[in-house]
Amino acid sequence: MKIRVKKFKTVKSTNDIAIRLIKNNDHRPTLIFAEKQTSGRGRVGKKWISYKGNLFITIFFKLNHNKINFQQFAILNAFLIKNLFSKKFSEKIKIKWPNDLLFNKRKFCGILQETISFDQFNFLIVGIGLNTNISPQNKSFKSTCLKNIISKKISNKIILKQILLTYEKFLKETHHLTFSELKRKYK
Repeated sequence: MKIRVKKFKTVKSTNDIAIRLIKNNDHRPTLIFAEKQTSGRGRVGKKWISYKGNLFITIFFKLNHNKINFQQFAILNAFLIKNLFSKKFSEKIKIKWPNDLLFNKRKFCGILQETISFDQFNFLIVGIGLNTNISPQNKSFKSTCLKNIISKKISNKIILKQILLTYEKFLKETHHLTFSELKRKYK
């Protein structure tokens, strides 16, 4: 399934852009990328610190409840992103359920999933905040970035392309594979 890409310099939140597009009847599967977020958010109203130089992405698409539901996507998205980064950077990457990726107990990725119903369709919005080159300082948890994991500057352009290709393949698979089959594949 082809996913189009929309790039922005600065946004409040990439998830907010997805909601706006959906409400404007723009329902094609889309990946939204911003160089900077001014009001990035995490679960339960927490703020995502969004330093320029890191990667802020949202992917949205129509949900097909006949195959995979919202809770199952929450599991699959965490496995999908972990699998991608484990292959590229380190096998030591762990999931802190339900939505964080850690390396040596330090957070480098947060995943925020939301759903919206519009025009008789349900949409899944998957926000991914990824510390690629800068580790934000946070009082409530320790963080790191991919650059620290491999001691080399990260190309956001390359990571963006890999996430796009991974999700295009994944969305195709959701049409013919069950939740259990997908979970086994990406776990």
